Amino acid sequence: MGKIKKAWPTKDVMDQIYTMKLWGENNDDFYSGIGSHHPEIVNPYIQKVSAFLKSFKTPPIVCDLGCGDFNVGKELVKYTGNYFAVDIVKDLIRYNQKKFILENLEFRCLDISTDDLPSGDIVILRQVLQHLSNLEIQAIVNKLHDFKYLILTEHLPHGEFVPNKDIIAGQGTRLKMNSGVNLLASPFNFNIKREEKLLSVTVDDNHGTIETLIYEIY
Repeated sequence: MGKIKKAWPTKDVMDQIYTMKLWGENNDDFYSGIGSHHPEIVNPYIQKVSAFLKSFKTPPIVCDLGCGDFNVGKELVKYTGNYFAVDIVKDLIRYNQKKFILENLEFRCLDISTDDLPSGDIVILRQVLQHLSNLEIQAIVNKLHDFKYLILTEHLPHGEFVPNKDIIAGQGTRLKMNSGVNLLASPFNFNIKREEKLLSVTVDDNHGTIETLIYEIY
């Protein structure tokens, strides 16, 4: 695999997004955008993922990669044995550590494309990969076989599209090229046991669909 090239380090891009409130703002110091706060997007997701987590006889260990402001993750922690919430923005992680204090919750500041990940049963990637380059995504995919399940959420165009057109990390998403991330397609060709569509939320007529899939991993 080639070396990951970034026009500007992803960490710096994400730092700027939160500092300049490019995803919007509310009363909190950090805000991860309407995708993490709009009830029509968030509530069905929490309901479906909570039901999946509760289906395990033993509460699973979850690794949430790209946890953001944790408005969604905070509703899932209660159904897990341990919950590792990971993000690349150091100040965001420090803020979350002070705001959300639970016995089975641990926040970590990591670059998920280059750093080692916590061990667990389930990995959550919620609208994270869509912001990353193909090389970064591939680096993450190479680590996913350490988990039993992946809960993947991606914002996809309506109708037919060419998947996985490459972008520079942090410069928008693939929607502007009528593309989206599909881990089962080239160049990733992620090998799985089983796929289940958990949820599909139409944003509007022009801005695609937010789809959540569960992959059972070999």
